[in-house]
Amino acid sequence: MTRKMPSPVDVHVGARVRMRRMLIGMSQEKLGESLGLTFQQVQKYEKGSNRIGASRLYQIGSVLGVPIEFFFEGLERDQASDGAGHGARFDTELLSSAEGIQLNSAFFAISDPRLRKRLLDLVKAMAGDAGEQDDE
Repeated sequence: MTRKMPSPVDVHVGARVRMRRMLIGMSQEKLGESLGLTFQQVQKYEKGSNRIGASRLYQIGSVLGVPIEFFFEGLERDQASDGAGHGARFDTELLSSAEGIQLNSAFFAISDPRLRKRLLDLVKAMAGDAGEQDDE
């Protein structure tokens, strides 16, 4: 029996659940308790291996303090139909990592918008330099 691959939509929604949960500093166990689930079930939702039903997604949004639309942000229209999951606008796995969460939190903790813009320009320049070094 072959194992079915999760839908790109389920993977995306699960990654958004994980990202939001980590942004607010909530553990999988705490989210599971709030939903009447085990942390293992939360893990399966976050990996996309178990599909999240509409009513459960509504509950998750309520617990995490976001509307249902949040879980679909960044999902390309054709991503659901092509089955391959290509075309995501950003890497949700990186964003929901511990480093991604810390970077995002630290960046938005900078109150001066001009300083944030300068930092963003610096990072873009560094990324460009890194790409040029890879070509050598």
